[in-house]
Amino acid sequence: MTGNIVSRRYAKALFSVGQKQGEEDLAAYGLALTELSQILEDSPEALRLFQNPVFSADEKKAVLEKLLEKTSAGPVVKNFCSLLADKGRLPVIPEIASDYAGMLDNVQGVVRGKLVTAIKLTVKRQKEIKTRLEEQLKSKLELDFAMDKDILGGVVLQVGDKVLDASIRAQLQMMKEQIKRGV
Repeated sequence: MTGNIVSRRYAKALFSVGQKQGEEDLAAYGLALTELSQILEDSPEALRLFQNPVFSADEKKAVLEKLLEKTSAGPVVKNFCSLLADKGRLPVIPEIASDYAGMLDNVQGVVRGKLVTAIKLTVKRQKEIKTRLEEQLKSKLELDFAMDKDILGGVVLQVGDKVLDASIRAQLQMMKEQIKRGV
């Protein structure tokens, strides 16, 4: 829980700076954080180094600078990351990036979701579904599509914190429960 509070506070601080700078910078900061988070995800050794108290803040900053060269980070994000190094908060970068992305989505009116089907959908069908859902939600939707044969048929839709499980697997599970209860 502490990590969540810490990451939210840092994300909110950078987000506040971005809002003062303008929408373009706001999005650029988010992109840079996402890129850095992805690098850390792809390179767990760097994340372990940031977590290791044996290394000094200066040593961690040197590694951080090399990583930041691979991103589109501008001076504000670089200074922000340097502050994180000074405060010993570098291991929280992935959570900060996630919180920042959530704040950015909220401001831009974007809702994220995931649609799981038993079969692969054509690109045309994906666009149709996305368009219909956007009309129903009355907001822009970033929808990820996935395939899972285990659901047997139907769909499982997750939008934000809501889940609609209209899969055959779920229906069979409900029938099984009803039979057990004797309904």
